[in-house]
Amino acid sequence: MKLNDYQNEARKTAIYPIDDGLTYTALGLCGEAGEVAEKIKKFIRGDNSISLKEDLLYELGDVLWYLSNLAFECGYTLQEVAEVNLNKLGARMLSDTIKGNGDRR
Repeated sequence: MKLNDYQNEARKTAIYPIDDGLTYTALGLCGEAGEVAEKIKKFIRGDNSISLKEDLLYELGDVLWYLSNLAFECGYTLQEVAEVNLNKLGARMLSDTIKGNGDRR
């Protein structure tokens, strides 16, 4: 599946207050990313009752859903987001600034 195809399909299940979609999707993304971290934290502390890889698969899917809809709310396709990110990282590799601080290095 291509990124934009996923985004179009994810839009079909986007049921949230459209007038505040930016806030809703940003908060949802934070919450789901936190759930990913929680699963990993519990695994690190020795909770063997969870299947980490399988649980992460579902949580990462939720992260992708919120990211996809947040990008839509900002007027971007997932393809655009991915391309801009890879271009940014490639430029940092070339300029040897992949390590360091700041968004625009």
